Amino acid sequence: MKKTLLFAGCFATILACKQKGTSNNVAENKAFSAMCENYYQDGLKMDPISATFIGDERYNDLLPNDGSQEFIKKYKAYNENYLDSLKKYDRKSLNHNDQLSFDVLKDKLDMNIEGLKYHSEYLPFNQMFALPLTIGQLGSGTSAQPFKTVKNYEDWLKRMSAFSVWADTAIGNFKKGAAVGIVLPKALVVKMIPQMESMVVTTPEKSLFYDPVKLMPASFSAAEKQKITSEYSNAITNVIIPTYKKLGDYLKNEYLLKARTTSGWSAMPGGADWYAYLVRQQTTTNKTPEEVYQTGLKEVARIKGIMNSVKNSVGFKGDLKAFFEYMKTDKKFMPYKNPKEILDAFENIHQRMIPNLKKMFDHVPKTPFEIRQTEAFRAASASAEYNQGSADGKRPGIFYVPILDATKFNITSGMESLFLHEAIPGHHYQISLTQENTSLPNFRRFGMHNAYVEGWALYCESLGKELGLYQDPYQYMGALGDEMHRAVRLVVDVAIHTKNMTREEAIKYMTDNEAISTEGATAEIERYMGIPAQALGYKTGAMKIRELRTKYEKQLGAKFKLAEFHNEVLKDGSLPLSVFETKMDNWAASVI
Repeated sequence: MKKTLLFAGCFATILACKQKGTSNNVAENKAFSAMCENYYQDGLKMDPISATFIGDERYNDLLPNDGSQEFIKKYKAYNENYLDSLKKYDRKSLNHNDQLSFDVLKDKLDMNIEGLKYHSEYLPFNQMFALPLTIGQLGSGTSAQPFKTVKNYEDWLKRMSAFSVWADTAIGNFKKGAAVGIVLPKALVVKMIPQMESMVVTTPEKSLFYDPVKLMPASFSAAEKQKITSEYSNAITNVIIPTYKKLGDYLKNEYLLKARTTSGWSAMPGGADWYAYLVRQQTTTNKTPEEVYQTGLKEVARIKGIMNSVKNSVGFKGDLKAFFEYMKTDKKFMPYKNPKEILDAFENIHQRMIPNLKKMFDHVPKTPFEIRQTEAFRAASASAEYNQGSADGKRPGIFYVPILDATKFNITSGMESLFLHEAIPGHHYQISLTQENTSLPNFRRFGMHNAYVEGWALYCESLGKELGLYQDPYQYMGALGDEMHRAVRLVVDVAIHTKNMTREEAIKYMTDNEAISTEGATAEIERYMGIPAQALGYKTGAMKIRELRTKYEKQLGAKFKLAEFHNEVLKDGSLPLSVFETKMDNWAASVI
């Protein structure tokens, strides 16, 4: 999933809470609710792009210079002030909902403040999470930024104009980082340069930022259309194109020369402590990098055993790596001629599992859902991903599939498990149901914790056989490959950032243990190099959900109902795993 609330150059998603319910201490809860609502509103002003993505249009004209020292000081004060406010409340006097809010808010504030010890602003963007890429998506007119009214167009014009200031600060921060040894690996920088250069076009009409002009509503007057066309052409010519050229030139001519040849965070000053912090942040646990690494080794061995049994069941003669190569290269596994056939195949997966889906989920989202091909300008470096819909249902949840060459799209890549994860019942169900539930506090409606969100999606992959999928052994092998992929991540992410594993060694480990091309493994490993520890949340969260399901099945016996378990997992929104486990244990005790 593309975590649409996680942007490079932007700080952690602003969460908030608005209390509903009753309490023995009405005044206490009312004050707590007001404090949380203020936190929410203040946070949206600081992170207006996140506001745009959740459908709040009040700040669609803002693009904060979030790498500036002024902003960082403001952000620090914001977190410290609300942590002080939180200390004024007695958790025990709050009702159940407020206690969850208290726990999540405290965890969030503590982690945000601790994170300020590390100069993340010195690495303002990379080849995966980058405001320059997000701006391209928003400016294309096909993403969260609305282009339906004249004001919408005026808002985006202001946001575009601020991009140049943001870029100047990003370059300045790259330089500060280079001066103290906090720099990106060269392997990542060489991928960033063409991304910037692709936005430098000869005329405004050739820019993707001109697309909203082509899509202007017919209801606009001739004068409005002429004014917007002129203003957008001017902004693209004098702001957008020069800004991308400036970023590309700096990366190519200066930063690349100072980028490091090492792959991991521990190669930078203070990098080992920084990475340990990121592990805790992304897993929402107190696990050490070494504990995660050891879990990864055990899971790789376990899944490999199942893979071997599937290989043997289809009568393949040869070892597992030879089987991987067979699945990657045999033309029978690449039946598609054009992108539409691939998108239709994903919709077919959806339709096939609907009967069983209804048995396992009695609460389904109202938010519309679409399957789309990833835009060409970012497809080369993109993974399949889910972009959430808006809470009001006006913008659909979108499952994006990057297709560079349809004739090389391989069905054994795990199409069924991918759909379960990114689309239904994975991210689309979890995020949409949470956003639609207006009885939840805002921080649970619009917040996210990596281990919970990605853990749920990976857990959904394990439901394939129960949903009537994975009947074809090669699709099941693809699903096992996806699970192996998440297990491999636990090994290589930690090894890259704490054990001096090189990019090349990590790529080899990945291709040795799963059916992935060298190109695919390269993109994945480079992702972990640029966004440390994020990939650890998937397996950590999924194992916790599966562990709890297994425990409750034994504990509750005939009283265990899978749909009720799924309802309980999803109903309170995203939580840190420690808070989540306590909540689930209380639920199981109530069923007994």
